[in-house]
Amino acid sequence: MSPESHSPENHSPENHSPESTSPAGSASTALITGASAGIGREIARVAVESCDTLVLVARRKERLEELAAELEALRPGVRAVSWAADLADEAARQALPQALQAEGLEIDWLVNNAGFGVAGRTDEIEVSRLQGMVEVNVLALQHLTRLFLPAMVERGRGGVLNVASTAAYQPLPWMATYAATKAFVLSFTEALWREMRGTGVHVSCLCPGQTDTEFFDDAGMDGASFEKMPSAHPAAVARAGWEGLLDDQRVVIPGAQNKVNAALVPLMPKGLVLRVGEKLFRTG
Repeated sequence: MSPESHSPENHSPENHSPESTSPAGSASTALITGASAGIGREIARVAVESCDTLVLVARRKERLEELAAELEALRPGVRAVSWAADLADEAARQALPQALQAEGLEIDWLVNNAGFGVAGRTDEIEVSRLQGMVEVNVLALQHLTRLFLPAMVERGRGGVLNVASTAAYQPLPWMATYAATKAFVLSFTEALWREMRGTGVHVSCLCPGQTDTEFFDDAGMDGASFEKMPSAHPAAVARAGWEGLLDDQRVVIPGAQNKVNAALVPLMPKGLVLRVGEKLFRTG
């Protein structure tokens, strides 16, 4: 029972479609949101191995520029573009495709990684924080997917990687809105995976468990029992997600225990799931 930090049923016949196109090539462009830290930053470091242009989107401009310089040094000839934007702003999202087109960039691979969590009892959390979480975790992800997907379908190639969490598999008291947003991401992505059959467009949902990033500090989870549990390294999570996207895996869950939890938790009595979740995530 764990959320990813910003956070498989990989190789079944249903997950790997024979209609899949070839993986990313050296002439492809990837756009990665939430690229300034954590899993998003590590996905950029993996994607640079197979893409020649990366568009890095996040709010923290300095961090993006540092990462862009690192990526261009890692692989000569690669172009890394920093794009500082608050994805909670609909106007900023709407302007992105046109701005990229003006730069001569077509997005082949979209990684919707941006997101955050807020811990606490719902009636005690600021309304603006809850609304912002839904805006970034849900609306921005759905909006960017819709903006870039039609061109991918028209070209018959590319793909979308949406970052959810193992929190998507159960309700979590004290992280109620966060878990609900990730349940949306999982459901939306699985349905989209099916819709894209035969188009040549890949779709994958990455559902990490606890990962060693800034998530817990940002979420205000001091004192929660879950914070003390073992964490995965974000580089391993990122590689699993990127490779899963290239393989057109519907859902990627890194880590054996996370796979077991994702399979078993939905079968458990809901009252038990809620009590355990409260014990793990309650703060204060």
